[in-house]
Amino acid sequence: MRAFVVAFTLVLAAPALAEPAPAPAVQADPGGYLAPSARPDLTVALAPPPAPGSPRAKADAAIFAETRALRGSERWKLATADVDGEAYDQFAEALGVRLTPQEAPVLTALLERAGDDRSVVGDAKAHWGTKRPYIGTDQPICQPKTAHLAGNPDYPSGHSAYGMHVAMILAELAPQRAAALYARGREFAESRYICGAHSYSAVEAGILAGALIYGAEQSSPAFRRDMEAARIEVQAALARAGR
Repeated sequence: MRAFVVAFTLVLAAPALAEPAPAPAVQADPGGYLAPSARPDLTVALAPPPAPGSPRAKADAAIFAETRALRGSERWKLATADVDGEAYDQFAEALGVRLTPQEAPVLTALLERAGDDRSVVGDAKAHWGTKRPYIGTDQPICQPKTAHLAGNPDYPSGHSAYGMHVAMILAELAPQRAAALYARGREFAESRYICGAHSYSAVEAGILAGALIYGAEQSSPAFRRDMEAARIEVQAALARAGR
């Protein structure tokens, strides 16, 4: 931790106009950062989805019903925008700068590789096989009700895991923006139950899943190496933006 603080202090102390040394490229690896033995088992780490008729299940149903009244609101529009898109657009305001793959090739490769680690969410979805809250109702959701969406189980929410996972990565790289980034990650996750595509409990589980994945990645030497390279890149971009 002491070495980290010293290294980070030196980065911030560098002259604003100085160009940092080129960061090493992230090594391509389609398998993510986590070895099979290091992948968190979400079917053990997470609580199971609410049992039918349980207080949690009743709360999920009530939240779904109440949030349908948000259709057409600004919050509904944000939830709709959060269905698709790119991390650099979704987190631009919270980060304080809108990056591009050309400006941030190291971070771009890191996020792509780390994204493969979120496949554990799909494993948990397949294990529990819960249906999405809108199925069996005629209530609106903020995205098309496709066969693919209906066939992809509800619990835990992959979008929510993505939002928190990316937020935690960016917050480590830009600790001066951490509070805003964590808030955006939470907001992004909450868009899923606002949308109606996920239950509230699936969103909660997705947020925790994203944090568990990020925590597991800390033990990967390759992840730590790439994070240090990406830190230089992100701090340079923030300096250029006057942040």
